[in-house]
Amino acid sequence: MKSAIYNGPFDIIVTERETPSCGPRDVLLRNLHAGICGSDVSVYLHGPGAHQILQGAEFGHEVVSEVAEMGSEVTGLSVGDRVYPYPLLAKGDPRKAGCIGGFSEYILVPDCRVGQQVFPVDDRIPTPVAGLVEPFTVAHRAVRRCRPRPGEKAVVFGAGTIGIGAAVALRSFGVDEVMVVDLADLRLRKAAGLGFTTCNSSREEVRERAAEVMGEVTTLLGTCPDADIYIEAAGADALLATIQDMAKPGARIGVVAVHPEPVPVNLVRLAYGEQEIIGPGGYRPEDVIDVMNIMASGTFDLASVITHTFALDRIVEAVETAADREHALHVAIAY
Repeated sequence: MKSAIYNGPFDIIVTERETPSCGPRDVLLRNLHAGICGSDVSVYLHGPGAHQILQGAEFGHEVVSEVAEMGSEVTGLSVGDRVYPYPLLAKGDPRKAGCIGGFSEYILVPDCRVGQQVFPVDDRIPTPVAGLVEPFTVAHRAVRRCRPRPGEKAVVFGAGTIGIGAAVALRSFGVDEVMVVDLADLRLRKAAGLGFTTCNSSREEVRERAAEVMGEVTTLLGTCPDADIYIEAAGADALLATIQDMAKPGARIGVVAVHPEPVPVNLVRLAYGEQEIIGPGGYRPEDVIDVMNIMASGTFDLASVITHTFALDRIVEAVETAADREHALHVAIAY
């Protein structure tokens, strides 16, 4: 089988590896569509850092596959079924969640159990959209941890795949007004096309735009936009200070972007403003189920966030394209 191997910064190769053999409790998956994650871009440009991607290993984890072969003791699946391999358990080791082999032609799932290692994909979900399940579950978990309530208002920083996934999750939890902030017009156009208010922070003052959209409240901390939830999905270290400065008392701040180095926290704003800074914790099976239900409903044109697809042989070009925030949003490998 063809397999992409991550060797370090600016060093990805596609090579031939032996197709794994399927044991009695295993399932061999043929990959169909695999997304380029921000972590894949980061390790290509900067090295592994805080990401769960191992040097010298297969990588890729945003993937939808079909059952190519199954062991005699596996139940609940048939050859040809489309499935989502759940990265935390697909290889039996959560530490390998970033390198399950999404950028290889095949993945072997040992000791496979339906609803744990793999999840069946609803027939109503197009294959490219099913390839978005993993990043959307990351976003969904971050939003769930912020305890959204119907009628609330939210600001999402970052209009990449996870930022847009967070906006979709907020709306699915009943949040009335969602504003998405980014620097790239392409990404903001995609967010607007899905029905979200947008703000280009290179041309607009975010605090003023949020107050215009959501109204203002006067508090112990001064006048603040009337937003209940902030999602930081952009990864710029200065953003946490920006959010803390504009957040009203009681606001919940979900930080889903990966910051490899420590970021300062304003403890005065945290204390006097009763602010909460919340970590997302990855994802859980309940998030997979929720995201698949959203996708199956067809409420959002989620295929519109996929701007580029490449063959596996062009994976380096795919990763470099995904790094170009001005001209790309979600980039994928199509098998």
